[in-house]
Amino acid sequence: DGQLDFKEFTQYLRTHEKELRLMFHSLDRNNDGHIDVAEIQLSLHSLGVNVSTEQASRILQSIDRDGTMTIDWSEWRDHFLFNPLHNMEDIAHYWKHSLMLDIGEQLTVPDEFSEKERRSGVVWRQLVAGAMAGAVSRTGTAPLDRLKVFLQVHGSNGVSLLGGLRGMVQEGGLRSLWRGNGINVLKIAPESAIKFMAYEQIKWLIRGSKEGASLRVQERFIAGSLAGATAQTIIYPMEVLKTRLTLRKTGQYSGMADCAKQILRKEGLRAFYKGYVPNTLGIIPYAGIDLAVYETLKNAWLQRYCMGSADPGVLVLLGCGTVSSTCGQLASYPLALIRTRMQAQGERDEFLLHVCSHRGFEI
Repeated sequence: DGQLDFKEFTQYLRTHEKELRLMFHSLDRNNDGHIDVAEIQLSLHSLGVNVSTEQASRILQSIDRDGTMTIDWSEWRDHFLFNPLHNMEDIAHYWKHSLMLDIGEQLTVPDEFSEKERRSGVVWRQLVAGAMAGAVSRTGTAPLDRLKVFLQVHGSNGVSLLGGLRGMVQEGGLRSLWRGNGINVLKIAPESAIKFMAYEQIKWLIRGSKEGASLRVQERFIAGSLAGATAQTIIYPMEVLKTRLTLRKTGQYSGMADCAKQILRKEGLRAFYKGYVPNTLGIIPYAGIDLAVYETLKNAWLQRYCMGSADPGVLVLLGCGTVSSTCGQLASYPLALIRTRMQAQGERDEFLLHVCSHRGFEI
C-alpha cells in the first residue's frame, strides 16, 4: 500500500538481523566471536576485492567502538542494522567504494574493479554512466571553458574577463558560447575507455607475478599517469580540433570534418599534435599533486572521524577532490597555457620559444 507500519518495520529488523548474523559468522573464520583485520582481508579477497592491511584496518576502526581492534557481534549489528545490505557481496561493494580513489575531472587514476564486476559488465556500465555525466557537466560549463581558452590565447592583449565574454557574444551570439562543446563531449567515451584498458594492462605489468595483489598508492599513480598519457596520445588530435573549434569565428568552419580538412591542408599532419609535449608533461605534476593532496586530506579526515562510518560521504569526497584538483591545476597551469597557445597557433611551430622570449613566464 506504499506505507510502512510498525509491524512491517519490526519484521524487517528481525529478518535483517538474521542476515547480518549470517554475514558476521562468515567473516568470523576462527569462530572466536570477533572479526579481525586478517579475516576482513581474507573475506574480501575471496570475493575478488583485494585490500591492503592499512585499508582493512581502516574498515575495522570505523566499526570498532571500544578500541579493541576487533569487531564483536553487537558492534557489527549496530553499525549495519539500518543499512540495506543483504549479503557479503553488498558489504564488499560498500567497503570497496568507500576506499575508491576519485580525484577530480581528469580521473587520472581509474577505479579499481573486481574480477566479478568485470565479468558482469559493471565496468562498462560505469564507463557509460561516467560518459553521460561528463557530457552533461561539460555542456553546462562549456561557456566558462570557452572563455578560459579565449583568455589563455588572447589574454596578453589586455582582454578582461567581462570583455572576453562580451566580445564572444557580440561576435556570434549566445550560441557561440558553446562552440567546441560537441567534440569536447564526443571525446569523453574513447578517452575513458582507452584510459581504463591501458590502466589495466599497466597495472598487470607492475604486479608481475604477484597475481591478486593490490597496488600501493605510488604504483596507482604511475599506472594512472601512464594510462592518461596513452589515452591523450591517441585522442590528442581531437584536443587540437576542440581548441580550434572553440576559438573559431562565425563561418570559419562548417563543422568538425571541415576544420580537420583545413588544418591538414594548410599545416600538415603534424599540426594535430601541436602542444603534445607540454600536455604530456603536465600530466605528471597534475596527477602527482592531485593524488597526494587528495589522499592526505581524505586520510586526515578518516583518522579523525572514521569511528562513525567507513564511507566519508559525498560532501567530504567532493571537498577533498575540489581542493586536490585545484592544487594540481595550479602546479600544471603554465604547461596547460603553453599547450593551448601552441594548439591555437596556425603557423609557427616554435611557439614555445616565442612565448618564453616575448612574453616571459607570465600566466
